[in-house]
Amino acid sequence: MTRREAWLSAGLVFLVALAARSLFASTLHFPTPEDTAYYVGVARNVLEGRGLVSDAIWSFQTPPLEFPRPAFEVWLPLPSLIALPAMAILGATFDAAKVPAVLIGSLVPVLAWRLAADVAVERAFPVGRARTLALGTGLTAAVYLPLVLFGALPDSTMPFALLTLAATLLMTRILAHPPAGSAVRDGRLLGLGVVLGLAALTRNEVVWLALTWVGLAWWGGPHGRRLALIGVPAVVALVLFVPWVVRDWAVFGNPLPGQALANALSITGFDIFAWKDPPTLSRYLAIGPARLIQLRAEGLWHDLANVLVAPGFPVALIGLVALPWSGRARSLRPLVIVSVTTFLVTGLLFPVSTTWGTFLHAAGAIQVLLVISALVGLDVLIAQVGVRRGWTRPVAWLGPVLTIGSALLFSGLILTAYGKQSIDVARRYELLGERMAAIGHPLDATAGPVVTDFPIWLAEARRIPTLGLPAESPADVVDLAHAFPGTRYLVIDDQDDHGGWPAVLATDAPGAACFHQLDLGAPPSDENDARILGRTRVFEIGCP
Repeated sequence: MTRREAWLSAGLVFLVALAARSLFASTLHFPTPEDTAYYVGVARNVLEGRGLVSDAIWSFQTPPLEFPRPAFEVWLPLPSLIALPAMAILGATFDAAKVPAVLIGSLVPVLAWRLAADVAVERAFPVGRARTLALGTGLTAAVYLPLVLFGALPDSTMPFALLTLAATLLMTRILAHPPAGSAVRDGRLLGLGVVLGLAALTRNEVVWLALTWVGLAWWGGPHGRRLALIGVPAVVALVLFVPWVVRDWAVFGNPLPGQALANALSITGFDIFAWKDPPTLSRYLAIGPARLIQLRAEGLWHDLANVLVAPGFPVALIGLVALPWSGRARSLRPLVIVSVTTFLVTGLLFPVSTTWGTFLHAAGAIQVLLVISALVGLDVLIAQVGVRRGWTRPVAWLGPVLTIGSALLFSGLILTAYGKQSIDVARRYELLGERMAAIGHPLDATAGPVVTDFPIWLAEARRIPTLGLPAESPADVVDLAHAFPGTRYLVIDDQDDHGGWPAVLATDAPGAACFHQLDLGAPPSDENDARILGRTRVFEIGCP
């Protein structure tokens, strides 16, 4: 491949990816899911001079519990920092935050193209097959549902995917051609350190990425240079990451990731909102060995079926079947190792939290691995069939046609529905604000903190302080309201079973009598508005 051809191929992949993500981004009118709203809200607060704070307290395990809430007690800041320049120039809005998200998401298929080209070179594919494999992989990734979906959302998924892919590409090149001179002057090692440092500011799963490099460098690096191969990137990464550790230590009193142990001890996804009944070791062990094993089986199955296979079907399934063979390529070895490690560690150590998105947001690079694996498997299968049947014309293009066509079909169907959901969420809070103002209970600065099952969405939509609803007894929620003076309202989705809420209020459970439902008035005349608002129930909190 000439340099000109490489730039043209990469440019084509980038432009197709950019078009797909821009089209999807144009349908999004509200930051869904909630973590997206969190990153956008924090970035806006920074631009408004309020600092790294959030208006939502959805996790009660890390002090200080105060408004405004210091941000990132659980998550990490890079997605918000990435959004800041665009929001500073274009305005502190969700639309502005989508711009860098789309650009980053569009670079991921380019790295997928580069990885596939490496595989083709390693396997000594003929020139035509090599071009088809690389370009087919890049174009499939450009329209592949899981990558397009998160490629337009300002959250951690695509930045972490991009950094993971960049790190694995650097790893294979360093191992193939170790530095001959001073390791400190090797740009690849310095670059790997920068990538690891930025990844550490994105997701905690960077631990497995870093350990992958330690293992590969120690067992695959040249004798006498192993410590340098490990040490140089480590020092650079720490220079980038240590200031954030100091900030966390100063603000939260702990330099380590908040709630990591609590998340590992969760027995239900709602434990992340725990107030009076937080996860503990004794509570965790009390459910018994059988249930502990079952939780891990459920976590692994969820990550495999719901995160990897279903969103990317049928490409992901083909890639998964072909992976034991295609994954043997040296150029894919770092990516395979970090993918398998992340999958197993997340499912086994955080089996409950992963069903609420832990693995989902770390799986972008793994989705790329499955796309490459699927194209490699199809290429070899088609080549073998061609030999047996005596085909005289090249037909390697059949594989990309299948993967690109199926990816386009599923992306078109699912992303359209997702865009409508974002509109519905925005409209829900707009209608709620109108009705609450009409009945004399405005959701504004006078409302005080509001308890709700979607605290980040409500905080972002109404610009008010919110508290996550614990899946605990009404008496515990009353206690939560008393702990935050001025808390008077509970807003909840009637059709969303939030750990027994709101059905528990119809029982004689302790504290249930303290919740008094407000009449939001006649339903809107518009059928869609009536459907959206009809799901919402509002209660005033106050005991006799």
